[in-house]
Amino acid sequence: MKVAVIGQGYVGLPIAIHAATAGYEVIGFDLNLEIVNNLNSGKSHISDISDSELKKYLESKKYRASSDPKDLEDVEISVIAVPTPLSEDRKPDLAFVESASQILGKSLKKSGLIINESTSYPGTLRNVIAPIIKSLSGDGISHEFAISPERVDPGNENWSIKNTARLFAGLTPTASEKTRAFYDKFCDNLIEVSSPEVAETAKLFENTFRQVNIALVNELALITRDLGISVHETIEAAASKPYGFMKFTPGLGVGGHCIPVDPTYLSYVAELAGRNANFINLANKVNLEMPAEIVKRIKNENGGSLKGKEVLVCGAAYKPDISDVRETPSEILIEELMKEGAIVSWHDPLVASWRGSKSVEINTKKYAVTIVAMLHSVMDKKLILKSSDYVLDCTGKLEGAKKL
Repeated sequence: MKVAVIGQGYVGLPIAIHAATAGYEVIGFDLNLEIVNNLNSGKSHISDISDSELKKYLESKKYRASSDPKDLEDVEISVIAVPTPLSEDRKPDLAFVESASQILGKSLKKSGLIINESTSYPGTLRNVIAPIIKSLSGDGISHEFAISPERVDPGNENWSIKNTARLFAGLTPTASEKTRAFYDKFCDNLIEVSSPEVAETAKLFENTFRQVNIALVNELALITRDLGISVHETIEAAASKPYGFMKFTPGLGVGGHCIPVDPTYLSYVAELAGRNANFINLANKVNLEMPAEIVKRIKNENGGSLKGKEVLVCGAAYKPDISDVRETPSEILIEELMKEGAIVSWHDPLVASWRGSKSVEINTKKYAVTIVAMLHSVMDKKLILKSSDYVLDCTGKLEGAKKL
């Protein structure tokens, strides 16, 4: 059976490879020619998929990448796994989803199953994807439509596509049956819900839950700082309660595609329904303002000014031990530092280049301020501590540094 996965990013490529492991013949479709060429030469750009694993399925003919819509003509199952970012005014941007739908509607020459894994607000499958594809499909073609929101956590060694529970629902019972049959070959736990809208909303709520709790603990860090209390000791004390509490830790903010973005999709659809999403909007505000709060503290503890002072930011990626810089709060941090007139350099051994500049090496140079935004296991902790007489660790993991 031939499967197409539209989008070969952090979600699409792992799904494509897992489908290939199950014996499907997979086309990894992406409009980025550089990505397609690299994939076909055995070079993976995703940390969760190794070059050797990719080459294995290329050689077995179970996987190949393509940017040619003609390769989609005889596909039986299509999976949409494209980005769903925010626009400049922080509104949902479905341009990639709409483009993928248009490509499938024009390219598919026979009826098949179309599954959306891209995260979006409830109603996207029913009111956006299905109508676009139907309007562009040829005579006699009648597709089935389903949703199965991605649950990919890059770099997580314990939970993968295979062992993480997967939600799904079809627009019809037939679509649900076909979707279960597809994922059953490479996923251990499938949970069917009553409608695509439930699955779409559940995905948004999962990450909204994290966003709100991270904002809460970040606000606690600011409060305890003003009170002269250790936020980390406070959290550990609270975590000793064996029920009714879930531990979250403070940090620079939130990053990645999910947590900074998904709650806004839920807030957006709530507003369309006439409901103001107070908690969600406040959590977004608190987390987005966290870098500015940290810069304010650093400024106050360094003579009241950062103008002309050299500052080193350690960690460009949003998460430890991966190179993903999507929505990283380090970007906001650097912008806030530069507003104060600081001369900013950044160090991240996993990120070669970013924002038009390159990672600096930590050597004997002394900085006025060093900020640990994200701590990778490969970072030299001793050198970080020696890089400045003032080292603020936003992760709470570097012994000897100042903490939030």
